[in-house]
Amino acid sequence: MFSFLKKTSAPRGEPMVWFTGLGLALALLMVAGLLGVIFLNGFSVFTPKRVSLITLREGAEVPRVGRTIAAETVSTREKHDASRTRERLMFLGNKDLYGQAFAYVAESSILREEFPGNLLAVERVEYGNAIFIPSRLTAADGATLDASDPAFGPRLDELVDRANARRARLLSVERDGIGGINRELAQLEKRAEFLEKRVGTKEARANAAELRKAIATNKAEYAELAAEASRLRAELAAVATLSGTTADGRPVSHPVGDFIRVWRPNAMSFTERSALFFSRMWAFVSEEPREANTEGGVFPAIFGTLVMTLCMSLLVTPFGVLAAIYLREYARQGFFVRWVRICVNNLAGVPSIVFGIFGLGFFVYFLGGSIDSIFFSEDLSAGTPVFGTGGLLWASLTLAIMTLPVVIVATEEALAAVPRGIREASLALGASKWQTIRGVVLPAAAPGVLTGVILAMARGAGEVAPLMMVGVVKLAPSLPLDGVFPFLHADRKFMHLGFHIFDIGFQSPDSDAARPMVFATTLLLILVVIVLNLGAILLRNHLRNKYKTGAF
Repeated sequence: MFSFLKKTSAPRGEPMVWFTGLGLALALLMVAGLLGVIFLNGFSVFTPKRVSLITLREGAEVPRVGRTIAAETVSTREKHDASRTRERLMFLGNKDLYGQAFAYVAESSILREEFPGNLLAVERVEYGNAIFIPSRLTAADGATLDASDPAFGPRLDELVDRANARRARLLSVERDGIGGINRELAQLEKRAEFLEKRVGTKEARANAAELRKAIATNKAEYAELAAEASRLRAELAAVATLSGTTADGRPVSHPVGDFIRVWRPNAMSFTERSALFFSRMWAFVSEEPREANTEGGVFPAIFGTLVMTLCMSLLVTPFGVLAAIYLREYARQGFFVRWVRICVNNLAGVPSIVFGIFGLGFFVYFLGGSIDSIFFSEDLSAGTPVFGTGGLLWASLTLAIMTLPVVIVATEEALAAVPRGIREASLALGASKWQTIRGVVLPAAAPGVLTGVILAMARGAGEVAPLMMVGVVKLAPSLPLDGVFPFLHADRKFMHLGFHIFDIGFQSPDSDAARPMVFATTLLLILVVIVLNLGAILLRNHLRNKYKTGAF
């Protein structure tokens, strides 16, 4: 009987080694496949594609467009019906003209497909790209330049560069100048109204009068900046006008002041395509979003993700390390400590949305409301809470609590891995227990502590659900870190790459236009997490080489 059990027991040795190796290989293949799909679809957003001039068969018109279309092929699919017809998803552009930017075209309905070199693609500030055949360029003074003229291309590029420079100046005036004055005016108005309504002393009235003088000065500066902004808008509108016709013969006229970049998709060399690819990529990581986040860049989301992750790491590390030191080095090992460890391990498995609800109730409503009632009563009376609403500080604290168990467990394991002989040698030389922990044990355990911090950063950087409750927004007008005192504005709301993916993927009114941006933003989030982790890993390796006595 026992020999039968021995023969039928679980396999050991080499077969299990091959079996576990197969499991690892499959896991790596799945991860590589997922990353490959994200990389290919993410980079395809920036790759310039050729534009087809397609003539459809009789009776196969695209609604609101007609039988002749100029469009980019985005993807192909096979209809899940008896016909099994293959269709192309075509990007039409000209959303303001057609009312739609995408359309499906059956390949069997295509009569003729050409790639003419005179098609022009234009990226605009609003309504996405436009695709048409240019005819002439009309300057502000009425002078015209035909598209057949050799000087047409260079002149158009020059005007687009001029428009971009003026638009950048306009953005600086509106965001930095007018925006800053608006924020300061709002604060001064609230303080003046608070002093005038709630305090009746002579000193308070004098302070309110001083605030009113400051308000008048700021309003004069605001009027000057508003006049400059109006002048820049007028200059943008008067740069030039580009006229042409669409593929189906409709006349179009576009102000060059609305252009961001122009290119001829079917007449570009490899060098021009590469330059356009890197230009689009740089715009994606350096500009602000447009068109309900489906156009433009994601710089505020990148910045908000980095600042929030770094703040979370700075908050969770000291608390996690101190808790682990107490549990491992000072607490008497017994039922209570075992119970605390069980609770810490269970906290690591709590859904993140629960931490979001806790952060909303405790940090935002309780702590933030208390801070506002004590220090910001004038803002509270005006109905604009400062800390009693979501912001960077509460989001960082919420994610710090969520990732705290990871840091505690990793730090405890790192402390336990420090050899006992090193501790005893330090104590034998006359050092106290705290001096031993601070000068010997913690430096040797630092690589293991950083392992926990790396895991916490990786999880915190990708979380979305709790952030939706404690500070993240669809579009933030101001960055949480800028050159205005106190520089780091912990009360401001911010953008986040994870929430940006959720917003454009599930909340966008145009899912076809948002799909490429989802992959591009996902790719960027992965790269941001990798960069943050690489920085921590390099620091960990440096500490590991410096303190080679520890096991980590």
